[in-house]
Amino acid sequence: MKSSVNQFSTQFEWILNVINVGVHIVNKDGDTVFYNEMMAHIDGLAREQVLGENIFQLYPSLTDESSTLQAALDKGIETNESIQTYVNVKEKKITSINSTYPLYEDGEIIGAVEIAKDITKVMNMYDQIVDLRSQLAKTYKKNKFLEGTATYHFSDLIGSSPAFQEAISLAKKAARTHSPVMIYGPTGTGKELVAQSIHNVSAHRHQPFIAQNCAAVPRELMEGLLFGTTKGAFTGAVDRLGIFEQANGGTLFLDELNSLDLGLQAKLLRVLQEGEVRRVGGAKEQKINVKIIAAMNISPDEALERGIIRSDLFFRLNVVTIQMPSLLERKADIPFIADHFIQKFNNSFFSDVRGITQKAMNRLLQYPWPGNIRELGHAIELAFNVMDAGEDMIDEHHLPAYLFPSGKYTPSNAQTLPPTLTDTIDLPVVLEELEKEMIIKMFEKYNGNISKTAEALTITRQGLQYKLSKYKIEKVYTAETRDS
Repeated sequence: MKSSVNQFSTQFEWILNVINVGVHIVNKDGDTVFYNEMMAHIDGLAREQVLGENIFQLYPSLTDESSTLQAALDKGIETNESIQTYVNVKEKKITSINSTYPLYEDGEIIGAVEIAKDITKVMNMYDQIVDLRSQLAKTYKKNKFLEGTATYHFSDLIGSSPAFQEAISLAKKAARTHSPVMIYGPTGTGKELVAQSIHNVSAHRHQPFIAQNCAAVPRELMEGLLFGTTKGAFTGAVDRLGIFEQANGGTLFLDELNSLDLGLQAKLLRVLQEGEVRRVGGAKEQKINVKIIAAMNISPDEALERGIIRSDLFFRLNVVTIQMPSLLERKADIPFIADHFIQKFNNSFFSDVRGITQKAMNRLLQYPWPGNIRELGHAIELAFNVMDAGEDMIDEHHLPAYLFPSGKYTPSNAQTLPPTLTDTIDLPVVLEELEKEMIIKMFEKYNGNISKTAEALTITRQGLQYKLSKYKIEKVYTAETRDS
């Protein structure tokens, strides 16, 4: 029986050495009896130099009060996912999320175990971001006339589709008040651009615009990031502004709100209701005046049904709701958005690309764009990267392979003569080429007069102007012959 127990003991030790969390076990005196490979990696220490050593020899920055292992040994205190920043015997600064438990035998504490997840790199990045934001906040306080940090304006948002125009119209109205705004729509539809545009026409436009993706920060750090920290709130914590205080007087944009921990959602609700924020570990309330714009990449109904957003928080934020349509729902805007990206990349690539061929545009119009506007921008950027010197039009073979049904570009066999019944043709391409030719001929016939040309083609002025832009045929007439 003993050999069987020993055999499994060996297996358990092997398991503890291959898992991807640090495991540190000490006896009742605080001396190390087990220290796995991941813990050695986190601390930057060799296992052989740690075994048998006391926790205060290994981590001289810790005290009886700040050490979670010592708290477990002395008082039987369990600590669940606590952030701890400490310095080891080699003077390496480490931040980890620790869960610590006392170990018992016959009701007596015989030791303690600590399970650690290394977040040192994340914490360093977090510190840099928060410090930079704090510096910006101080700059705003010194200079009341400094322009805000939001880059985009409503004039930068391109599109004429009804669903898009409805969203923009509602956003402009929402900018007139201090009421919270909820924006939802698929990833890549421009939710933050709308949020920045709202800020830039609001009464807060000369104050900070702070954007935070709620899915980008570990849950354990998010509370401190939102509300700030007080020195001593946890081991290694310092006095630091949270983003609510940094955005005071301006706008706070919380992206992917549905990723925020439910416990933090409750605390966020309290801040919104009371207009006050208390730093983690602090006792004093700080008045804040912030316009909240929240965003989700799923519909509110789905978020509520799945229980990933608190209903009370949702209804507190859901004063003005703006739905951003997917690119699939606004395909008529694709030519204009593509042209915008062409102009943008002409500037950054020092190029002179004039536009996109009709075949390439047809390919863009046929693709469903699950990544929406962001994906379309990447496709145009890729085209700029693969174009040869001297080429000034984006063609089909410049586009990403995934835009084609076969997963690669296949040259189409365009025919100048009418095809026979036995031939295969790309009917949409043939019809659009015919449409383009007829518009050019009719446009020339009426000397570039938009009203007469539209009437002759039995379409609206707006419809004709769209097709002129779509087919890039505005150069067939001069400014003198164009009517307003």
